[in-house]
Amino acid sequence: MTNLDTLWWLLAGIMIFVGVAGTVLPALPGAALVFAGILLAAWIDDFTRISGWTVGFAAVLTLLAWAADYVSAALGAKRAGASKGAIVGAAIGTLAGVFTGLVGLLFMPLVGAAIGEYLCRRDLRRAGHVGIATWIGLLIGTAVKIALVFAMLGAFAAALLVD
Repeated sequence: MTNLDTLWWLLAGIMIFVGVAGTVLPALPGAALVFAGILLAAWIDDFTRISGWTVGFAAVLTLLAWAADYVSAALGAKRAGASKGAIVGAAIGTLAGVFTGLVGLLFMPLVGAAIGEYLCRRDLRRAGHVGIATWIGLLIGTAVKIALVFAMLGAFAAALLVD
């Protein structure tokens, strides 16, 4: 292995590590970074240990994680009858949560959705209901993304370990 190969492997590892963090941090494209790291690792090794099948499997899981991200929050909001203001508020709250630590990441989407709903409909009880439903949808989506990313990592590890 050359020094350049070592640098490529290091970059692939960093991409995967940052991608795992990005699975819970909304500012980073988590699953996409994990996939890019796996693809880079497969390329470094000329797809010998990490086959095209493994990369294809990871690609499908990446698409599912991306879909889960959008569908879960929308379904939570739609199920509660959220206004567009609630959805925009949840997005703003999610972005604000990135800068306010773990508690902010967990609760700012709820607060944003509730504020957005309240500004649209001026009903405090409904705003709370919509905020919680949207928040639960976001949490479910995050749990699904985490499961899919760990499935990607499992397939990647298995490909590396099984020669």
